[in-house]
Amino acid sequence: MQSTERLKVTKRFFICGSALRGQPDHQNLQSAKFVKETKTQPKYRLHSVDNDRHPGIYEVAEGGIAIPGEIYEMTSEQYAHLMHSEPPHLYEGQVILEDGEVISAMLYPREVVEQYNWPDISDFGGWAAYQASQK
Repeated sequence: MQSTERLKVTKRFFICGSALRGQPDHQNLQSAKFVKETKTQPKYRLHSVDNDRHPGIYEVAEGGIAIPGEIYEMTSEQYAHLMHSEPPHLYEGQVILEDGEVISAMLYPREVVEQYNWPDISDFGGWAAYQASQK
């Protein structure tokens, strides 16, 4: 990586939904640098939100799963674009990855999931696997 690129990198971000590689909103990452595939520690639940528009994840005290995803390095411009393109109710929070790293990700309020009774898709093996099962 050139030093000018290194200076522009401002954030590492965990992606686990519609912006994954091969998913319809991947372009929202604006060519952010793919770092690696990974998954969270088994502390989260995954729901299909707003008629399969995007996933919603939140942390649970028990009964959680490891959510697969991807890590990206983003410039401040890429990060700002991603935040601007996120649907309502999603908010930036922290997740713990399988290796113990704490990283930013988009979370979804459990109260909203429960209010709308969005389906729990935790057992599908991640957002991409769930989407593939719906075709």
